[in-house]
Amino acid sequence: MRVETNQKLVDRNRQIAQTLVFFSFAFLIGIFFLANLPLFSPQTQIDMTLYSILPWLILPLGFIPTLISARMTNLWIRRPRPELVIREGLKGLSNKSVLYNYFHFPSRHVLICPQGVFAIVTRYQDGNFSVNGDQWKTNIPLFSRLLRVMRSEQIGNPTNDAITAAAHVKKLIAPIAPDVEVQPLIVFVNPRVQLEIADPVVPVVFPYDNMEPNLKDFLREGKNTKKLANNDLLALVNAFEEATLPKAAKAKAKVNQSA
Repeated sequence: MRVETNQKLVDRNRQIAQTLVFFSFAFLIGIFFLANLPLFSPQTQIDMTLYSILPWLILPLGFIPTLISARMTNLWIRRPRPELVIREGLKGLSNKSVLYNYFHFPSRHVLICPQGVFAIVTRYQDGNFSVNGDQWKTNIPLFSRLLRVMRSEQIGNPTNDAITAAAHVKKLIAPIAPDVEVQPLIVFVNPRVQLEIADPVVPVVFPYDNMEPNLKDFLREGKNTKKLANNDLLALVNAFEEATLPKAAKAKAKVNQSA
């Protein structure tokens, strides 16, 4: 299997996340010193009216970069990295398969393989969750839920996200392969997650061989997949890359194909 990753975007967003983390800490430390300025400098002349309201005016601004940095950290720094565990989970898949990472948002991962075209969304959360049809439920105490909100760790609705991602990829391939269906797929990358799965509208899998249902078995069994013929697969890969990848990624893909 060949893997194409938008590494430039990964590195840039990782750097942004790290910068935001340091900025958030510095901002909150500054607020702390501002709020306690009379203790650190009792001789300083201060307009007490302004001083009493200034921290409360500035503090909400500090939470904006804090929330953004938490979100960015979860998506671009937090381990295990989705692109790595998906690649490991797909080991042994046909060498005609290609996994694209971070090129086709909102579908962060697109897999084209003999079993079909898949728009993959991932979740990094641990804890206890359940899905029945397209309804997701978080089975953790209220206080833990509040903490997850503060850390931007809500699970949301992976089913809706996967369907939206598949619709987006379908639009991308429609001009080159209008009859090919794009199949949504949900992958949980945290091995500590606990899932109760009942008749999911979108398949939910794990990228680990010791967890069920797992990604590799799902593809190999192919019970609910829409397969591609070998000739169609190669033509689709070439056309898809030509139509959607940046120039640098196209050049890299051509090198990988000839290797």
